[in-house]
Amino acid sequence: MGVMQRRLLRAAAVSCGLALTLPAAASAEVLEVGKLDPQVKSSCPGPVPKCFAVARLTGYQAKVGTNRGLMAATKDGRIVAFSVGLGKPGPKQALFFSGGKGAPANSPQYGEPEVQITVLNPRTNLRSRAVAQSEAFKVADYFGSTVQFALAKSIPVKKGQIIAITSKTWAPILAVGLGSDTSWRASREKGTCQDSVQQVAQLKENQLAQYYCLYRTARLNYSATMVTDPVKPKK
Repeated sequence: MGVMQRRLLRAAAVSCGLALTLPAAASAEVLEVGKLDPQVKSSCPGPVPKCFAVARLTGYQAKVGTNRGLMAATKDGRIVAFSVGLGKPGPKQALFFSGGKGAPANSPQYGEPEVQITVLNPRTNLRSRAVAQSEAFKVADYFGSTVQFALAKSIPVKKGQIIAITSKTWAPILAVGLGSDTSWRASREKGTCQDSVQQVAQLKENQLAQYYCLYRTARLNYSATMVTDPVKPKK
């Protein structure tokens, strides 16, 4: 076990109120859900003078290659941290999204960029219910880098639940121009897939949303670090 894994196990124990030393008969793992690909960079700015970002939504990666469940938890546990690969908007691009003094008249006025993790319980008809959520983290100071945020309090996740990312404002975490076998879903209903103004982010536990909108050739650049629940070996 590496140094980072040991630190995360200790952090999880503290935030969960557990003893720092697990019983000898039990074991836990540190897993990275949706591991970031260092070759995939968030597209801001892009090859043309544009900045691709997500805004006012909750989303999750639906598919990369043949993997359709890369953001689904494979075991029960608790999320202790998450990572995002951030693009690097220029000053004018950041001002356009955030708004404020000097912003152009057509600025969407999203506010200060931030992200947080949301755990979804998938239902039928592409609907998912938010069952847990982390605190929000400001990201402007980390533009152009990959950063990991440790949660002040870990959040529970069950096997099969989806780990999504939420931005109630905006965040440059979108990689574009990828293969047709790469796609992500957003918390938008049918007929609203091009609407980036309406606030559709899931911000409350037990909130239900439809993830109808599927965006191909693009990837949300995030991953989550979880510590699995200790499992006693079979006798």
